Amino acid sequence: MLNIPPNQVAGHQGGKGKLGPLVDESGRFYKPLQGDERGSNELKFYTSFSSDTRIPEHISKFFPTFHGTQLIEASDGSGLKPHLVLQDLSVGRVNPSIVDIKIGSRTWPPEASEEYIQKCLKKDRETSSLPLGFRLSGIQIYGNKESGYWKPERTTMQNLPAEEVKLILKKFVSSNTSTGMYSPPDCAFAATVYGGSTGILSQLLELKAWFEDQTMYHFYSCSILMTFEKGLALEGQNPGGQIKLIDFAHVIEGRGVIDHNFLGGLCSLIKFISEILTAPNEYTTEVSSDPDQKSLISSDNGFN
Repeated sequence: MLNIPPNQVAGHQGGKGKLGPLVDESGRFYKPLQGDERGSNELKFYTSFSSDTRIPEHISKFFPTFHGTQLIEASDGSGLKPHLVLQDLSVGRVNPSIVDIKIGSRTWPPEASEEYIQKCLKKDRETSSLPLGFRLSGIQIYGNKESGYWKPERTTMQNLPAEEVKLILKKFVSSNTSTGMYSPPDCAFAATVYGGSTGILSQLLELKAWFEDQTMYHFYSCSILMTFEKGLALEGQNPGGQIKLIDFAHVIEGRGVIDHNFLGGLCSLIKFISEILTAPNEYTTEVSSDPDQKSLISSDNGFN
């Protein structure tokens, strides 16, 4: 039985006549293979990366397991279509908190058409990609059994200024999520999710060390997915903070050159996470003058 992923926070969502990914009960994620060069490029990357003996095991764990391709009934009802078969990154989690972060100040590859470059450049300029080197593409934060998830509109998330991006990353690891963002986020789980020898910051630093040397690939418009199980954190157990890289339709060969675009965005994200761990109780009371952004960070209406 194939279903719409219940924990998807970004990307094309299937169902209701729309083409999008599907999941099964065995822990596999079926991503529609795009019909243009993006689809062939992503398949080429997964095929190459999964068999590349130069990739250390401690790095390959940050990428979804690739299980090949398969023809399955598409989510939009259009019949059999080829899908990438990948690891379902939320399998085994009950109420995962998830944030999708698109890395890099530039989200288009050099070979892209002028039309596509202008489209991406416009979005990069209108969001936090250019000033911060990354943008929040989507997020869901589990509150509790009563409040459910806080899942704001994606477009509102993408153009937040630096202080409000940090506020969201603090809210991601706070126990008082349901009280709204006029209340300072308590960062109760920052140390257990972001910190520690196996926490998210440690994983990001491990990834950074590889990107400082690797010249095999350049990752344009790729995201880092950060997840943890808040229910376990609320019970004082290990919340299983984890990062995974996703979306490889625009990966190109590195040709012996370091991927400074991705590395720069990754370093920026690391700086934000490090500052939260260093000063978790630091709170900026300023909010955006934009009423739409103000409602994002102060309202509880995102819970469902």
